Amino acid sequence: MAVAIHRFTRDLRLSDHATLAAAATYGEVLPVLVIDRATHARLASSPRRAAFFCTAVAALDASLRDRGSQLLVRRGKTAPMLRQLARGSGAQSISWSASFDSAGGEEDRRLQSQLEESGLRALVVADAPALTPEETTAARPSAGDGYRAFVPYYEVWRELDPPSYEAPLLLSFTRGSLESEPLPQPEEFGAQASGEQGGARAAMRKFEKFLREAGLQYALAINVPAEDCTSHLGADLSFGTIAARTIVRETRKRMDDPFLLAEERNSLRLFLRSIAMRDFFLQLSWYNPQTGATALQEKMRDFPFSNAHPALDAWRAGRTGYPLIDAGVRQLHRTGWMHPRVRSIVASFLCFDLGVHWSVGMREWERYLIEDEPALAIGNWQWAAGVGADLAAYPRIYNPQKQARRFDPSGAYARAWIAELAHLPAGAASLTRSAGPQIELPLYSAKPYPAPVVDHETAARDFLTKYQAFTRASDRRANR
Repeated sequence: MAVAIHRFTRDLRLSDHATLAAAATYGEVLPVLVIDRATHARLASSPRRAAFFCTAVAALDASLRDRGSQLLVRRGKTAPMLRQLARGSGAQSISWSASFDSAGGEEDRRLQSQLEESGLRALVVADAPALTPEETTAARPSAGDGYRAFVPYYEVWRELDPPSYEAPLLLSFTRGSLESEPLPQPEEFGAQASGEQGGARAAMRKFEKFLREAGLQYALAINVPAEDCTSHLGADLSFGTIAARTIVRETRKRMDDPFLLAEERNSLRLFLRSIAMRDFFLQLSWYNPQTGATALQEKMRDFPFSNAHPALDAWRAGRTGYPLIDAGVRQLHRTGWMHPRVRSIVASFLCFDLGVHWSVGMREWERYLIEDEPALAIGNWQWAAGVGADLAAYPRIYNPQKQARRFDPSGAYARAWIAELAHLPAGAASLTRSAGPQIELPLYSAKPYPAPVVDHETAARDFLTKYQAFTRASDRRANR
C-alpha cells in the first residue's frame, strides 16, 4: 500500500483527529515526531511543559504500538528529516496540523513550500479548534476575514455542529522498516519526570470525570479559585491529547440529560462558552497574524506601555502585597497553572496598576505554564490589556481588594498559596497589609508579607488619565 507520513506536533492523540483522517486518504499512515531546534527551545523554557509533553508522547507511542505501529522519532531540521523519511518509506504525502500563531503559521508555509518543491504533497489541516475558522466565517451573511468581536462569533458558533473524525474507515498505521531514535525524555529539556499520567486516555478520563461531577457546578467554579473545580484541560487541548470537537459533542450530549437541574445545564453551557472563546482566539490569530507582534486595535498600537516598573519583580515573585494576585502567581510557579478568574486580575494589575506592556507578562507566564498555545496567550493577554478583541469603552481595571472580597472572601485561596498568610484566621488573608494589624506584625514568619507595592486607586486613576489623553489625541489625529 501507499504510505503517508503524518508529523505529530500539538496533536498528540489518535482519536477524532482531522489531520490523520486527511492523511489516511493517501495511504497507510507512518507516524513521525521531529524535535527541531525551535521545539526543543520552547520545551526547555518550561520544565513542567517539557515533562507533560514527554508523558503525552510516551502515551501516544504506546497507543500506536497497540495498533502494530510505533512513533518514529527524529531530531534535527524538520524539512530535511521529513524528506529523508519520505525517501526511506516511499511516502508521497506528508501531513501535519496547522499552527494558529503567526510564527507557527509562517513556519507551516515555509515547510509546505520546501516539501512541495521536492515533489511531495504537503497537507496542513486545522485540527486544534472545535470549529475551523473557515466553518465559522462561512456562516456569516457575507464573506470576510473572520470575527473581531466575540458575541457575534459565539452566536454563530453555538448553532454549528463540529464534524467527527472518530473512526475514519481508511485509517491504519504502518511501522515501516526505519529505526526510531529514542522517545524524548524530560532530562533532555532540563526537566524532571512529573510522575503524573498523561496522554489521550488520561485526558479523556479527566474530561469524563469533569462532566459527571465538577462540570455541573462550573458556573460556581469559575468564580471560586479556592475550590479549584474547573476542567484543567488547557494543557491537554494545547497539546492535542484531547480534541475540542470531542469536548463540544460530549458536553452537548450531557446537556440533553433530562434529569439535569437548570443550574447544572447552565454550568455546562458556560463551559461550552469557554471552548467557544478558545476557538474565537484561534480564528482571531488565524485572520490577524500581525497580533503576534502588535496590538489588534490600531488605535492602541502606540500606547505608551512600559517594559519595566520598579515593582515588576515583585509581581513576578508574587510579592505585590495584594493577596489574590500573589496567590495566583505562586500557584502558577508551583503547579504550572492558574485559576482562570485570577489570571484576569493578575494580568490587569500588571498592565494597568504597573503600566507594563502585555507582552512582558505573556513572556513571563510562558516560563511556567504547562499549556502551549501562543495564539491563545496572545489573544487573552491583549484582551486583558484592552488592546485586543475586547470592545469595552474603557480598560477593564480590576480592583484587587474588591476582587478578593468577592471571589476569595474567606481568604482560603490566599492562605493556600501564600505561606506568610497561612496562619491567619478566615477572612483576614483576603486583606492587604495596610488593612489591619494582623498582617502587619511579623510574629509568625521570618519573611513577613509585604505592603502593597502601589496604591491601586492612585495607579488606576493615573492610568485612566493617560489613557484618556492618548485616545483624545488619537481621535484628533484621525479627524484631521
